[in-house]
Amino acid sequence: MLHFSVKDMDAMHHLYRINLINSCSGYKSANLIGTKSSKGISNVAIFSSVTHMGSDPALLGFFLRPTTVIRNTYDNIKETGYFTINHVHESILEDAHHTSAKYDSAISEFDVTHLEEDYKNGFSAPFVKHSPVQMAMTYVEEYPIKENGTVLLVGAIKDLYIQDNLLENDGFINLSEAKVVSINGLDGYALPKLKARLEYQRPKDLSSIKI
Repeated sequence: MLHFSVKDMDAMHHLYRINLINSCSGYKSANLIGTKSSKGISNVAIFSSVTHMGSDPALLGFFLRPTTVIRNTYDNIKETGYFTINHVHESILEDAHHTSAKYDSAISEFDVTHLEEDYKNGFSAPFVKHSPVQMAMTYVEEYPIKENGTVLLVGAIKDLYIQDNLLENDGFINLSEAKVVSINGLDGYALPKLKARLEYQRPKDLSSIKI
């Protein structure tokens, strides 16, 4: 098995290190976050850091890189308090990836890709049309990470939209049926396939085991 020490990592070319560390944590979710500025300019950008933070209340968080440079998604959320989270599926993969390009805040990524903005029930931030799982989010809180200058932004799910055939009887969303992709590192995309659902686990009876 290959081994890299802290000393080894410190000596690496920065691009090699970026690829290595971004991929060593495992597969990550692929989501498009939609926002709209106070001037009415829409924005959509891909994120691989959206994570579940709690079910009641329903909270999700995601990490933003240091805000020392322009971050349109962050700025729009702070201005308006609203954003959407939309799962990336196989058929929009290349357009979704292109939203990682750094466009000026006056340019909407919807205008330079084939992604389509959609609006539901008067919510001000744009959804990504045809995304199989879409969430209307409101800003809750943010936490600066002092070690590297990133920000953990927390949002509450206000509305949840799910493609008809994905929801199972117990509330489980079967994402593999929608060909939702995941991200490996920075630029690797994978198409997961559900293998099994396992029952809730409880401790085994250890009375017959010698300790």
